[in-house]
Amino acid sequence: MISVGVIGYGYWGPNIVRNFQSLDLGCVKSVSDINSKVLQKAKKAYPSIHTTTDCHEILRSPEIDAVAVITPVATHYPLVKEALENGKHVFVEKPFTDNVSHAEELVELADKKNLKLMVDHTFLFTGAVKKTKELIDDGALGAIYYYDSMRVNLGLFQTDVNVVWDLAPHDLSIMKHLIKAKPKAVVATGECHVNGKEDVAYITVYFEDSVIAHFNVNWLSPVKIRMTLIGGEKKMLVWNDLVADEKLRIYDKGVTKSNGDGQNVHELLVSYRMGDVWSPRIDQIEALGAETKYFVDCVENNKTPFNDGVAGLEVVKMLAAADESLSNKGGMVYL
Repeated sequence: MISVGVIGYGYWGPNIVRNFQSLDLGCVKSVSDINSKVLQKAKKAYPSIHTTTDCHEILRSPEIDAVAVITPVATHYPLVKEALENGKHVFVEKPFTDNVSHAEELVELADKKNLKLMVDHTFLFTGAVKKTKELIDDGALGAIYYYDSMRVNLGLFQTDVNVVWDLAPHDLSIMKHLIKAKPKAVVATGECHVNGKEDVAYITVYFEDSVIAHFNVNWLSPVKIRMTLIGGEKKMLVWNDLVADEKLRIYDKGVTKSNGDGQNVHELLVSYRMGDVWSPRIDQIEALGAETKYFVDCVENNKTPFNDGVAGLEVVKMLAAADESLSNKGGMVYL
């Protein structure tokens, strides 16, 4: 079992520690945070784990094999870089970095050092996403036409990033995982209302083969919605992540077109298919538990994670393009 050091025990850190520690034998050896009061909570929950306010103890310790970086995005680059330079495998919270050049440098460094670099895109490990990918890969939906996502809620406002960098990494990573086509351009619009950062935004991603994706991310919604629609040539899928049962529904609905009797090419006939609606069985698992177990397996068995640094870099490229488009009031940015 590899030994893991966790840097950051704030909002998400306790979940990371709990899931790594739940693996066989418990693999978390040390936890670091700049807040000593937070560390007291960690020590009370896990008396055997070493705690420190100096993250460099973990980054340079010969007893630590891998480091989980669960800190604000602006700190990811220096912490991940130091971990890799000291021969540590890295599990880093999303988004990977706050700019493209830093992400590219870290991917190159991990490759040079032959170390595993994995970005915490937790939703990729949910039963709903795993089943959706299975359906798409098996051709059940047919050719994909569109991907439409809404992730809105009242809060939590961030002080270091806007709503795009806070919420969109989830959906952009899911989209990239599910759709094989390559994104070619991004358009984004949004506005600031509360703290000087965009708290409402709309992102459109254009692909090379006519697939289009749209994302609504919002910190100012009176209701919480996490819903994704995927339209295909054969069937359509709706994923409502907030319902307890039937999170996925498959609709055997669609349209077919023809040019009338074939004599008049200007006469377009559209027919509608209205078939059954069904809900597939999905695995009821804790996504983060599956993800931490997968990370350890990749390290121990020298596997390349599908949510590796390269995957994280692709998401950062889209986030950066969205930021550039926001600054230009919706100008198209090519990837």
